[in-house]
Formats: sequence, structure tokens, C-alpha cells
Amino acid sequence: MNVLLDYLPEFRKGFLGTVSLTAASAALAILLGLLIAGFRVSPVPPLRAFGTAWVTLLRNTPLTLLFLVAFFVVPQVLFPGTSPFVLATLALGFYTSSFVCEAVRSGINTVPLGQAEAARSIGMTFIQTLRLIVLPQATRTVLPPLSSILIALTKNSAIAGAFSNTELFNVSKLLNDQGRPIGWIFLWIALAYLIITFAISGIFRLLERRLEVAR
Repeated sequence: MNVLLDYLPEFRKGFLGTVSLTAASAALAILLGLLIAGFRVSPVPPLRAFGTAWVTLLRNTPLTLLFLVAFFVVPQVLFPGTSPFVLATLALGFYTSSFVCEAVRSGINTVPLGQAEAARSIGMTFIQTLRLIVLPQATRTVLPPLSSILIALTKNSAIAGAFSNTELFNVSKLLNDQGRPIGWIFLWIALAYLIITFAISGIFRLLERRLEVAR
């Protein structure tokens, strides 16, 4: 208990760092995931090929390797001086977007084909059909897997602690290096992760209840 009270500012900073990194990465992953899912179901072959390549490459690449590319290649070749927070957000967001894309695509496939055909028959474009007809109906199906993906993203953010980001794993490593009792440190870090993941689960359960169909 003492380790938490003695190092409360460090724990608070690490907790806020994990929350910030998770929120920024989730926003990027959802935006990219929706865009790439649109490419995956697009009638344009080059867009479908790009979407397939994106998912295949990122989903099958170890996340640690993406972090190494983000921190040691991107600043050297593209954007020198980029902050560790932005680089970690890019690595986490790009990696998670491939899973979000597949969750959204599976939700799109649950919408009857006739819905899209009816929309196209009254003159809607592909983007209008996807945005106004298909995606709203697919949302209920997408929410449960999306909740699991964002919880996994929260836990994956611990890798950022090894790349100069202040977050919970980084705080535990710092205190462990100072010889503090590792058991108590892990207990408080695990409790902090539970708070974040329970909050994500609660938000998605609330959304599912609001969107569920009355039976």
C-alpha cells in the first residue's frame, strides 16, 4: 500500500499516459478501420486490393516490429523530431486498424444484400449507400468485437513504455529499478488496467443496450 501512496504522482502520470495513448490510438484505429473496410467492400478493384494488402500486412506483423519501424525508421526518413507519443500512437493505431477493419467488414456482411441494391436502385452512390444504409445497420453487430479489440489495444499500449513513453508499464519498470516491492507494484498496475478495461466494457455495454432490438 505504501508504494502507491509514496509514488502517487508517478502512478497518476502513468495512468493518464495509458489512457491518453489508448484514446488517441483508438480514434486513429477506428477512422482508418472504417476507411479500409470501405475499400474492402468497394466495387473498385484497386481499392479492394489496397484494403486486402493493408489488413494482411499489418495483422500479420508483430506489434513490436511496428514500434521499431515507427521509432527508428520514421524519424530518420520521414518526420525527424516526432514525439514518442505520436510515434507510439501511429504504431498502435495502424496495427489495430487492421482488426477494426475486419470487424466492420464482418458487420457489413450481415446486412442483407437487398438493402444495398435497393439503395443503389434509387440513385444512391456507393459512399451514400455505405454511410446511410449499410453502416448504421451493421453497427449492432460490430460493437461486441470492437469492444474486445479496444481492450486488447489498452493492454498492447504497455509496449510503448519501452519506447520512452510515460505509461503504467514504464512506471512499474522505473519503481522496480529503484528496488521497490515488485508484488505491490504489479498489483496496483493490474488494478489500473482493470479500471480502464472495465470502463471500455461498460461504455460498449451501454451502447449495445441502446441499439439492441426489442424481442
